[in-house]
Amino acid sequence: MTGKDSRLDRDILFGGMPGQAPKLTSPGVTRAVLAQFGIHARKKYGQNFLTDRGIVTGIIDAAGITEDDCVLEIGPGIGTMTQYLSEAAGHVVCVEIDTNLRPVLDQTLAGYDNVDVIWQDILRTDLEELAEEYNEGRPLKVVANLPYYVTTPILLYLLEEKGCFESITVMVQKEVADRICAGAGSKEYGALSLAVQYYSDPEIVLKVPPACFMPRPAVESAVLHLQAYEKPPVDADEEVLFALIRASFNQRRKTLANGIANGFRCRNKTLSRADVETSLEAMGLSPSIRGEKLSLEQFAALSRTLAERGLV
Repeated sequence: MTGKDSRLDRDILFGGMPGQAPKLTSPGVTRAVLAQFGIHARKKYGQNFLTDRGIVTGIIDAAGITEDDCVLEIGPGIGTMTQYLSEAAGHVVCVEIDTNLRPVLDQTLAGYDNVDVIWQDILRTDLEELAEEYNEGRPLKVVANLPYYVTTPILLYLLEEKGCFESITVMVQKEVADRICAGAGSKEYGALSLAVQYYSDPEIVLKVPPACFMPRPAVESAVLHLQAYEKPPVDADEEVLFALIRASFNQRRKTLANGIANGFRCRNKTLSRADVETSLEAMGLSPSIRGEKLSLEQFAALSRTLAERGLV
């Protein structure tokens, strides 16, 4: 770009403010940045760029970010939310997989001196080491606009690293947020609900329409805040508990006893349908109950009952 177009582009991008790039929550600025660098949203990485200032600030407010916090942002994209995080937090560490965005972030984060960008896959990042390096081993706060195709693996990867994170505030597909927050007996309730609720207290804090993104996604979105538990809310052998949950929902239409008899695998042990049915009866539950009817506490109680009977 040369001549008049080049000057116009610079005016849009820098707005006459030396040393610091303008906010990317302006759709015009976002379009100018994408055009300048020839950037297109990459389906491979599930990229949709957020352009709504109210949603960005709402996410930061929901996360409770203060100048005392070190924030991990997953997938900063072109730096839209990063700019606001930098102003609210003491330090921001971004993990971005798409190295094509390096020159973009060099420009859009110009003047934001408390930001570090790590160019790698979050699922290959040593989270404990990251907390140690950037926050002296203290828990981080996570904020992210997650790629929808990999939301579940990333959330579980973060949650399983106990002690690394104080909270996780993320943009996800609304359908996934509903599943995570679902209670026993609802159609959305399943293994994901139980896994997330074992590690954290989830809450939907914002609903986000497609018009807030560029390009617009085909689905509704929601902002989910997960407050990490210092210790799980139930008493159970974690390995046994999750083996029961996985088996119960692998064949959702089967009764709980049949599902566990067909799918339970833990420490080279299996369970018969009779084992499960008699354990359920000992808990005062119907032997024909289905997995989606049991709360997290009831799954934990089943694991304890099976252990007391020497079955697991």
